[in-house]
Amino acid sequence: MKILMVNKFLYPNGGSETYIFKLGEYITSIGHEVQYFGMEDERNIVGNKVGSYTSNMNFHGNYLTKLIYPFKIIYSFEARKKIRQVLNDFKPDVVHLNNFNFQITPSIIYEIKKDKLPIIFTAHDYQLVCPNHMLYDLKTKGMCNKCLDGNYANCLKNKCVHGSVMKSILGMMEATLYKMLHTYRKIDKIICPSQFLERKLVTNKDLKSKTVAIHNFIDLVEAKEVVKEDYILYFGRFSEEKGIKNLIKVCKELPYIKFVFAGSGPLEEELSGITNIKNIGFQHGQTLEDIIRKAQFTLYTSEWYENCPFSVMESQMYGTPVIGANIGGIPELIEVGKTGLLFESGNIDDLKDKILTLWNDKVICEEFSKNCLNVNFNTVFDYSEQLLTIYKNC
Repeated sequence: MKILMVNKFLYPNGGSETYIFKLGEYITSIGHEVQYFGMEDERNIVGNKVGSYTSNMNFHGNYLTKLIYPFKIIYSFEARKKIRQVLNDFKPDVVHLNNFNFQITPSIIYEIKKDKLPIIFTAHDYQLVCPNHMLYDLKTKGMCNKCLDGNYANCLKNKCVHGSVMKSILGMMEATLYKMLHTYRKIDKIICPSQFLERKLVTNKDLKSKTVAIHNFIDLVEAKEVVKEDYILYFGRFSEEKGIKNLIKVCKELPYIKFVFAGSGPLEEELSGITNIKNIGFQHGQTLEDIIRKAQFTLYTSEWYENCPFSVMESQMYGTPVIGANIGGIPELIEVGKTGLLFESGNIDDLKDKILTLWNDKVICEEFSKNCLNVNFNTVFDYSEQLLTIYKNC
């Protein structure tokens, strides 16, 4: 089978890129052929044989007001032309879309359907129902469902796209245009990494009966027990939507407990001067694995609708329980009372109570750790088996 993977970035940049690289590598290893389409960039590590890509366009840059950008962000004739070259040369059996809005645009869907090819889409976020992709209000710093009824004027009203009027206008126009055209009806199957995300997407009538929930895959790791050390770990981004401000408040109220923070982000300075917080910065690879394995438990304190966070799965795979916020797709990944606990997102008292529950009972904590070593999340093999079935059925 020939699969064309579409994603705006073709170099390591985030979760969707990790997903397409690992998936493509495995599918290729079992005899299928995979090529990729996205933006041109000297950092690209995958591509297509004809070397056809869209021009690099940085939506986060300072030059969005260039006259051509607004048109290219909403509808790209260039993207249609460039993907046509790949389609003609590669002749795929299926096209698998990932992150494509803004830089590539949904306009490519029309080009793909000229060849009557099945289109699979993996929803890495809420982009099909929310112009800022997060269902998060930048003004109130809280969850937002205002656009789920299809009234995307809320995007402009709240300056939802990076707090910018211009970007929010474009986000509103793009979402409204493709809703009016019913473009997403042309997608044959939508893979949702959580049941929560699936419930949000099907509020769009064009997406009903097209979705299937399959949790993300994670690398299989060695199950081994280690000597735990006396600290609680947070690893990830230091930002407001991750609940860092409230977590810091809890840490201050528990000065006799050692907290280790591994990561980076805009709120990093707020960690300074707190005696029981050790900030070790961004970590990866074996170093991060060791830090996770040795922690008593980890914290995932998000205050926005997380989808299917790898960190929650990764912690349990390494034998470390998780206290997670009861929000988005997080509850789907934690067996309460077996591999971790849930607390009410944003509730400082509840978070503090759950931390003390585990910290003060080493027997339960140890039991949770052993349970974590037996958790069965999807591996790339499991996931690919399901995905290939979807390809064939479409």
